[in-house]
Amino acid sequence: MSRTPQQYLNIRRDLHRIPEPGFQEFKTQAYLLNYLQTLDATRYELKTWRTGILVKVKGTAPTQTLAWRADMDALQIEEQTSYEFRSEHPGFMHACGHDVHMTIGLAILTHFVDHPVRDDLLFVFQPAEEGPGGALPMLASAEFADWRPDAIFALHIAPEYPVGTIATRPGTLFANTSELFIDLTGKGGHAAFPHTANDMVVAAAHLTVQLQTIVARNLNPLDAGVVTIGKIEAGTRQNIIAEQARLEGTIRTMSMESMQTIKSRIEALVAGIEAGFQCQARIDYGSNYCQVFNNEPLTVDFMDWTRQSGVAELIECPPAMTGEDFGYFLAEIPGFLFWLGVDTPYGLHHAKIEPSEDAIAVAVELMTGYLTARAT
Repeated sequence: MSRTPQQYLNIRRDLHRIPEPGFQEFKTQAYLLNYLQTLDATRYELKTWRTGILVKVKGTAPTQTLAWRADMDALQIEEQTSYEFRSEHPGFMHACGHDVHMTIGLAILTHFVDHPVRDDLLFVFQPAEEGPGGALPMLASAEFADWRPDAIFALHIAPEYPVGTIATRPGTLFANTSELFIDLTGKGGHAAFPHTANDMVVAAAHLTVQLQTIVARNLNPLDAGVVTIGKIEAGTRQNIIAEQARLEGTIRTMSMESMQTIKSRIEALVAGIEAGFQCQARIDYGSNYCQVFNNEPLTVDFMDWTRQSGVAELIECPPAMTGEDFGYFLAEIPGFLFWLGVDTPYGLHHAKIEPSEDAIAVAVELMTGYLTARAT
């Protein structure tokens, strides 16, 4: 049963109202499963994995399985959009476009339930992309192994590109990424007696400045890397010397060698802080995502097809320091990811981001056409 464009917009808005963190996408999973029940059940098979869903749309005479992946989770951000359909979950928001991604996935899936092609098509609704990382454990699951595809594709919304535009490139598209958490523990005390304490505010300040020298002085200038400390917590009040401090940040590189170099230097600098400030330190690298590396033959084929189709304007873009755990799928299965222009002045993970819903129809037309061409 086909859907109208407005029905898909309603789906996107419904999903936008119920943002949930990684591996807690219970309402989201239930919503998707309820939608799937409205489709012809003879045309597809379904499995669940944790809070994720795998749907195989049956081909008429399959010789391969092609997969489309959509991520499901949201971010811990208080929404500040002008929407009437704002988040109903305080402190959480679909600020990275996963509500749009899921809607596109459902629309493509519905098209192929109604319009069978030769090959099997696998639709992967993956939880926990924002953290702690759902791709790697899903990839290793028995459920995924049963339907392991021959190629896999995905998209990500891009605020900076206009609607009607997509952007991608063969090879590295997104960076290797790692979270970074550093806990410092010293000796607290009264602000009037600093000589009796080991001040972790001062230690954290010194460490923050030192961390910013790594990329400038330890990486090849022709390489690329980022070390960002986005959050520091320390102390309890203005006249107490802080006993503890916590730095939270991110590392991003275009090569695994540079990632290893940065982590090695972080550990050396932290050891120096321990010695210099007589404190203890603990480093936690949290979630680590490998680079998104687009398979060259498939990506070139897709780019050529897009140019000829006239559905969207294609831009061959430079690599970005964005992180995406779809890279784990691409490390084992040929495929690609592309940017989808959604034309909004606010960037990804911003509390005011409002992607244009007109981009949904562009993506659906593009991918139903491309998958039909590849799977027939």
